[in-house]
Amino acid sequence: MTTSASVPTEPGDAMSNGGTVTDRLVEANGRYAAAFTDPGMDARPVLHVAVVACMDARLDLHDALGLELGDCHTIRNAGGVVTDDVIRSLTISQRALGTRSVVLIHHTGCGLESLTEEFRHDLEMEVGQRPAWAVEAFRDVEQDVRQSMQRVRTSPFLLHTEDVRGFVFDVKTGLLREIDPT
Repeated sequence: MTTSASVPTEPGDAMSNGGTVTDRLVEANGRYAAAFTDPGMDARPVLHVAVVACMDARLDLHDALGLELGDCHTIRNAGGVVTDDVIRSLTISQRALGTRSVVLIHHTGCGLESLTEEFRHDLEMEVGQRPAWAVEAFRDVEQDVRQSMQRVRTSPFLLHTEDVRGFVFDVKTGLLREIDPT
């Protein structure tokens, strides 16, 4: 597998000229935009599905799920945890943009398995202010998927809670393992 770290920078790239990673991304966007053609889509996902997943860089959701541009809404955060903000996004996705299914994807080897709420305490000590958000750390990835499914299924804001399924993505094999909600 090729990663950005293993791709040599071109002589004219921002990185080789002392630029930042953001400069490199903006340059890449310029090349992308030069060949870009408006696909003529709107914001409603073709498959009427929202995928909630961890932000881990090892998860290429579109490839792993066989998705194309426009197929789904993708909501990502640390751990793929269903937080109030995820419920906000799912509510907009369903009520304003027509999604009906929710797929939750956690993964093996998640960084949240090694954190605790002590992280918030340490942060408070460092910056002098306690974060309003919870870390949402967990020890059992399957149980956290179940908890996330339950949060979606019981939200009063969501219209469609009958097709909510949860999975653990194995970062070594690329396979999804479905988690029984009970």
